[in-house]
Amino acid sequence: MNNKAKLLELARKRGMIGAKDAESVGISRNYLYLMYKEGLLVKTVRGLYTLPEISITEHWQLCEVAKRVPNSVVCLISALSFHGITTQIPYRIWIAIPRGAWHPVIEYPPLNLTYVSGDAYSFGVEDHDVNGVAIHVYSPAKTVADCFKFRNKVGLDVAIEAMRETWRYRKATVAQLIEAAEVNRVAKVMRPYLEATV
Repeated sequence: MNNKAKLLELARKRGMIGAKDAESVGISRNYLYLMYKEGLLVKTVRGLYTLPEISITEHWQLCEVAKRVPNSVVCLISALSFHGITTQIPYRIWIAIPRGAWHPVIEYPPLNLTYVSGDAYSFGVEDHDVNGVAIHVYSPAKTVADCFKFRNKVGLDVAIEAMRETWRYRKATVAQLIEAAEVNRVAKVMRPYLEATV
């Protein structure tokens, strides 16, 4: 199998590829640009390519961020939107990264960063496959707890709506919401709203 065929197969498997992907299989990153010029690959953003037949979905920008910031977890407004439990439209991609981690510099899509550590970072992470790209997204219960934890950032009204929609669409149980609230240390804050909702 020649280098072009290898890269096309890699793009089929991973959905989106960049220089690191090419080099991981021993192929020069220059092949990506050559294949783009030949029309074998399509450039989605600077440094990332996909197959021409891949359909662009509403979560395409999440794929781009997941490839460029592998340790990120989609959170807050973007996670609410991903799970379909908000009326908010995220104009930025909201991601959580470990406290003290490298600060990603990405021109587009615009990012809203949240730094967290310990269980607050690792708890409730779900892996979703979108067009072959693995995306880390917080579970609905963890996202609701995050909204209460960062209510000064997203607004208390967004947190309350998220809880109501999560319960309405049965995206989480009371036990899951309580566990996430305890991990985020917002159980006392969430309890009255939880009691009023369920």
